[in-house]
Amino acid sequence: MPNWFLGKIRYQQPIDDSNVGTRNEEFIKQKTVTEAYLVDAVSYTDAEGRLYQEIAANTPDFEITNISRMKLADVFHNEDAGEIWFKVKAMFITEDEKSGKQKKTPSVMLVNAETPKQAYEYVEISLKTALDPFEITDVNTTKILEVFPYNEEEKRNLRPLSELVSPEPETV
Repeated sequence: MPNWFLGKIRYQQPIDDSNVGTRNEEFIKQKTVTEAYLVDAVSYTDAEGRLYQEIAANTPDFEITNISRMKLADVFHNEDAGEIWFKVKAMFITEDEKSGKQKKTPSVMLVNAETPKQAYEYVEISLKTALDPFEITDVNTTKILEVFPYNEEEKRNLRPLSELVSPEPETV
């Protein structure tokens, strides 16, 4: 089961301002930009390392301002869908065998889509095979720009110690 971490970064971005005269060229106006990314990682340290690895190529001089665990039941990524990530909350309805009462268990999922209606429909289609009945209660827009799932193909530079350490010479 994936461990999802929400990482926020901050960096300075120059503002293209035509009002800046030749005298003030060294004082280029900048604005602070904050972006959010979702990373599948083993720990906070791994999440920080993956953020640096994924974002460093495109964003110079950034700092990670926050990393927090995000409890998600599932992440649905549709290649054809939009760039906006929506957090969808569904309530699974089960019946308690002892008391006979209905019990609602919340489950939060993330899905990319163009509109909230499309996100609702994607989750509804994905959950049709669920054994328990459900109802979708919330669809909210997130500020997540990109999701970085764990990729088995990424080699983590983990090798046995015997490959790295040369054998000690024998003494006579």
